[in-house]
Amino acid sequence: MNLFAEIRALVILNLEAMQSEGTLPEGLDLGNVTVEPPRDASHGDMATNAAMVLAKPAGLKPRDIADALAAKLIADARVISAEVAGPGFLNLRLAPVVWQRVVGAVLASGADFGRSDMGQGRKVNVEYVSANPTGPLHVGHTRGAVFGDALASLLAFAGHEVTREYYINDGGAQVDVLARSVYLRYLEAHGQEVAFPDGTYPGDYLVDVGQALKEKVGDAYVGRDENVWLEEIRNFSTDAMMDLIRADLKSLGVEMDVFYSEKSLYGTGRIEAAIADLKSKGLIYEGVLEPPKGKKPEDWEPREQTLFRSTEHGDDVDRPVMKSDGAWTYFAPDIAYHYDKVQRGFDALIDVFGADHGGYVKRMKAAVSALSGGTVPLDIKLCQLVKLYKNGEPFKMSKRAGTFVTLRDVVDQVGPDVTRFVMLTRKNDASLDFDFDKAVEQSRENPVFYVQYAHARVNSVLRKAAEAGIDTDATPDLALLDHPSELALAGKLAEWPRLVETAARTNEPHRVAFYLYELAGDFHGLWNKGNDTPTLRFIQEDDHAASVAKIALARAVAVVIAAGLGILGVTPADEMR
Repeated sequence: MNLFAEIRALVILNLEAMQSEGTLPEGLDLGNVTVEPPRDASHGDMATNAAMVLAKPAGLKPRDIADALAAKLIADARVISAEVAGPGFLNLRLAPVVWQRVVGAVLASGADFGRSDMGQGRKVNVEYVSANPTGPLHVGHTRGAVFGDALASLLAFAGHEVTREYYINDGGAQVDVLARSVYLRYLEAHGQEVAFPDGTYPGDYLVDVGQALKEKVGDAYVGRDENVWLEEIRNFSTDAMMDLIRADLKSLGVEMDVFYSEKSLYGTGRIEAAIADLKSKGLIYEGVLEPPKGKKPEDWEPREQTLFRSTEHGDDVDRPVMKSDGAWTYFAPDIAYHYDKVQRGFDALIDVFGADHGGYVKRMKAAVSALSGGTVPLDIKLCQLVKLYKNGEPFKMSKRAGTFVTLRDVVDQVGPDVTRFVMLTRKNDASLDFDFDKAVEQSRENPVFYVQYAHARVNSVLRKAAEAGIDTDATPDLALLDHPSELALAGKLAEWPRLVETAARTNEPHRVAFYLYELAGDFHGLWNKGNDTPTLRFIQEDDHAASVAKIALARAVAVVIAAGLGILGVTPADEMR
């Protein structure tokens, strides 16, 4: 049940009737007509822009259209008032039975309330985290992991077929550096003193890897030249790091469907095939690029390179795919990887990058546009930095990691549920301050606690109802929910299906967290009013029917909170400790 879609359908039906009657001209495009919550709740329950968007194409004044539409809408039993505001917005107030019916719909649908078929089974690939396999995940990866995972769940809830994917960057020079770093730990495991040159990875997390390598090969590589051991230790180290990364992700509740290796693109013809596809479309040529902005002419050495004509697909400049020495650029395997995604039949692609990859957005969008002939959209979401605080001070780096705060550091401090929710309390492209003390604080200022507490309160009501012998499974008389605060809470529940579709359409899972905080606030507000107005309490000791109805409203709140938390990957709390 999507009440906003239902009322919009009513508006469209009456606009079509006005066309048939001649009040409006035929052939108007009604696609831009919306029904939404008004910006000011005091103006009504819903507002439609119908008169505003139709006035110009209809050649009529907005208020004239709004007045005629209002007269028709008021004839429907669901609408108790339709008032024209400003230049032609139409504000609607709905009958109490409409909101009461929402409560029944939530309980009837259970966890599926708000689930949408908007996606129509479209195949979407969400690639996120994709950190270099050279060490444990850090706090920046944590935000991308939470965002990507919640987005994937949101899209699935909205009717998409989602693949969660991790791109293993194991094809570059950094894995050679990893191998050399592990080799030093391997020598250390054999009792040798070692020094870590600049550019290697000195973190303690490689100690266990060096020891494991010793247990596998003994002293076979001690004192041997690099060409003897580099490839095997590179593979061994990459596998060990990916095991660590998978364990880190699992501690956060993140599990991928696909781990795709960059290394698999080399020597297999996949890069060549992708570039050949672009070449067949006239998008690969030999040329010389202009100097980068900010470079002095004497610093610039023009060289002929193999270039991708990315400017034909919205990029600022054309991009090199092959260096003058014949080696692939970093961009070439990324093109091949996305070509593979297109070939796998995805209808849409989403990449979640760190903020430092902002310069990569246009070139990747251009590549996917060119490879798919413009048929597969690519949305790139950038996650801004996370600043950590504890005891009012910046949280220090991990000793084990050596240079940064790890995902495990964060999860060990506050747990996966708090970590995930807090990471979604800001939009992905806004910086985030993560205060460990506030994250575990039990107050309204802590959104995690506030939402969890609402769910726990509903469970406490159910426990007390059971003790009082109230049959909460009995069919409720929802007409007994007639107080404005109760109807307002039901109205907030009605927003959930619309919120799901809006958040999925914009790829913005933070909207779910914001909504849950608002829903919890409305629920706590009604709870607190019961302290002063006994008739608003969920359990009415002398009125079984009223208790069943009011508890039904509370149960509906818990259903929606649990569904929303499920999308965010957070476990609902049955009680607060």
